[in-house]
Amino acid sequence: MKTIVELLSSKGILCRRFEKFEPKKLESRKRVGIYRGVETDDYYCMVIVVRKKSRILRKEASEYMELHRRLEEKMGAKVKRRYLLYDAPLCSKAAAMLEEAGWKLIPIEG
Repeated sequence: MKTIVELLSSKGILCRRFEKFEPKKLESRKRVGIYRGVETDDYYCMVIVVRKKSRILRKEASEYMELHRRLEEKMGAKVKRRYLLYDAPLCSKAAAMLEEAGWKLIPIEG
């Protein structure tokens, strides 16, 4: 988790509170890391960390957007900022779909 916080802070994203959220609580079997936090300007944020070898396709992008919706439902609050940290090839159509929906895409180097 320390490396994720350091990566976010290098991009200018600072959270006062940052905690891991289990995908099982969102009724998901996806093998991703889900984190939620409160940024310094009091907005909720959600970070999904994807580490895999195969390409991230549009179908998976829509599943990440569904996880966002479920997290908002579970918390009972609006999650305004959404970030996808990925260490995998990203399909251009999936990237366009996520960016259009307001996600910030951050590649993980190394």
